[in-house]
Formats: sequence, C-alpha cells, structure tokens
Amino acid sequence: MSSNCPESDATDAGVPPNEHWSSVSKHVVNSYVEANNALLAAMGFSSSSGEPTGTLTARHQPETVDAPVTEVAFGDESWLMERSTDEYEDLAVGDYVRFTKSIEETDVSAFAQVSGDTNRLHLAESFAEETQFGGRIAHGTLVAGTISAALARFPGLTIYLSQDLEFHAPVEIGETVTADCEIVEVLGDTRYRLHTTVETADEETVIDGEAIVVIQESPDA
Repeated sequence: MSSNCPESDATDAGVPPNEHWSSVSKHVVNSYVEANNALLAAMGFSSSSGEPTGTLTARHQPETVDAPVTEVAFGDESWLMERSTDEYEDLAVGDYVRFTKSIEETDVSAFAQVSGDTNRLHLAESFAEETQFGGRIAHGTLVAGTISAALARFPGLTIYLSQDLEFHAPVEIGETVTADCEIVEVLGDTRYRLHTTVETADEETVIDGEAIVVIQESPDA
C-alpha cells in the first residue's frame, strides 16, 4: 500500500496545501475533544458546557482537559458510597468500601468509544435481541470498573496490583449495581488482599473476585 496521497486529494478539491492541512488539523483536534468528552461521560460527569453527557459534540472547547482534579474527584451526587472507616491508620481485616451507581446508556456508549469495544451485544438492540440475553447488556469490564471506583474510596491512596474476576450474570443497561471491596488479609508493606464483588439491587452477585492493592497514606494527609 502506498503512503502517498491520491492526486485527487490535492487537485480535485482545489484547496492550497496549507489550508488542506489546517482542515485536517481541525479534524484531529475535534477527534481528541470528542474522546476527552467521552472519557468524562464514562466517569459520569457533564461536559464543560454544562450539557448532559449524552450530548457530546466536537464543539466543546478543550479547556476540560485543564480542569482542576478537584472538580472531578468525587463524581456525581447520585453515586453512593459507604465505608467502614474514614481513617487510614485504622485499616485492618474486615474494613470495606461499598460503591453504588447505575449503569446508564451514556456509560455504555462512552465506554465503547473510549475502549474501542464496539461489540454489537452492547450497542445494537436488534442484534442483541437474537442472543441468549434477549437484549443489550453492559460491557462486563465497564461493570467491573465499579470495583476500581470502590477501591479508590478507601482512606489513603489506593494502587492496583492485580485483579481476578469471575462474571456470573449480565447487567442490563439502566440497572443499579453495588461494588463491595473488603480487606481479607494484610500482606504487609502497605499491601492488602481484598474480596471484591458486584451485586445488583436484587442482591444478585454478577461479578466475584479478588484484588491485591497497595493502600498508602495520602500525600496531602
């Protein structure tokens, strides 16, 4: 395959090279902006213009990239969090964090764009209806991401080392799930082993697994 551009690109359009390059550059910038907005949507945040995440467009300005971390640190008010202790020094076997959120349409579409996982089972209703699930379901790794969200809410700074997962049941779009992460062993040197699960509102376990993490004292403590 040749890397040269077809002559029609340079002559048929009648556009000077510098203007053509400017147009291409704008397209690339817009693509980056869309990807950034999709990432924010996957995290549950609105775009910088205040529009719902379901109306992501390339017209949003890239100042969202430079937004202070504190503006997106704790997320949407509809998310719920429960933890056994607020003190890093008190972490021990039995301590836990539970994180609850709904898996919405915007989460699924944004995750597909950010990850590149465009499996029709998650995106095309007519296709999904013909599968064993009878309709669209959320990406398994998107649902498993709520485990990471729970781990991030332990007091201190949590760093993932490993995660084992077993997927037991699908999660429908619009369903609310709760990730539960409980310390089951202190491994030493700020390392912990945790039992990690994700359950539906009906208390059905859809994901079960185990994580190894480092939980350090927060740098701003």
